[in-house]
Amino acid sequence: MSKQLSVNHLLGIKGLTREDIELIFNTADNFKDVINRPIKKVPSLRDITIANLFFENSTRTKLSFELAEKRLSADVVNFSAASSSVKKGETLVDTVNNILAMKVDMVVMRHPNPGAAVYLSKNVDSRIVNAGDGAHEHPTQALLDSFSIREKLGSVEGKKVVIVGDVLHSRVALSNIFALQKQGAEVKVCGPTTLIPKYIESLGVKVETDLRKALVWCDVANMLRIQLERQDIKYFPSLREYTMQYGLTTEILNSLDKEIVVMHPGPINRGVEITTDVADSDHSIILNQVENGVAVRMAVLYLLASKIER
Repeated sequence: MSKQLSVNHLLGIKGLTREDIELIFNTADNFKDVINRPIKKVPSLRDITIANLFFENSTRTKLSFELAEKRLSADVVNFSAASSSVKKGETLVDTVNNILAMKVDMVVMRHPNPGAAVYLSKNVDSRIVNAGDGAHEHPTQALLDSFSIREKLGSVEGKKVVIVGDVLHSRVALSNIFALQKQGAEVKVCGPTTLIPKYIESLGVKVETDLRKALVWCDVANMLRIQLERQDIKYFPSLREYTMQYGLTTEILNSLDKEIVVMHPGPINRGVEITTDVADSDHSIILNQVENGVAVRMAVLYLLASKIER
């Protein structure tokens, strides 16, 4: 098996091979051992400087990347667009080139515009990690989701995964679909037809509008939150009505004649897409996802840093 990624940047899952994903997971297995030791740091990236550029608010992803970088002993620079010269009209490439002039080796970027990470990779001389671009892709989230399924069920291949909720506005859904299919899983999406993209079936994904039927079919349910901040029109009558049709409750889980795994990329709207007792139940691997996020991001950063020419 190859010890190197086939890509120089992590811009999306679409550009990865199955071998790339397996390499990331095998590397993350090793780092998961590291972060569960009393001394949680390794000197792997001691001479590497990483800039975190977040042009969009983020708590969990930003913290997870920062922790991954520090666990690898990298030097970390944090950049918040809200208080930057971007507000004064500076272009993205100028902003990043100014940061790179300070001898930064890698850039982790979240941006509200789809394709921003790809654009950056073509215009600046640095390794780029896409931490989410608009409603396009969020590759490290999809990787940690698949890694968590693999850890819980032994493998991703042959598993049936349903993604429930606001698929239309979700970068997590698209990256998950690509990652799961590359590993041989079957994928369905479930939600109101207004929140399912028109093109989804062209990706080889089936649509189910009845939550119970979707849960009877699946091994894993990945519950997405309703992204009200991205919705410019009303896609359903009310949150209460959405919850009545698509909210995951203990009653529904108990009525199934099998155990299913419940996931959520966070942040959770408790009482909307998932009840508190489900989120905190034995079905849920939500906190495992958070822990695995650090190990998977350590693996991605480590593997991309090994491709930096010195």
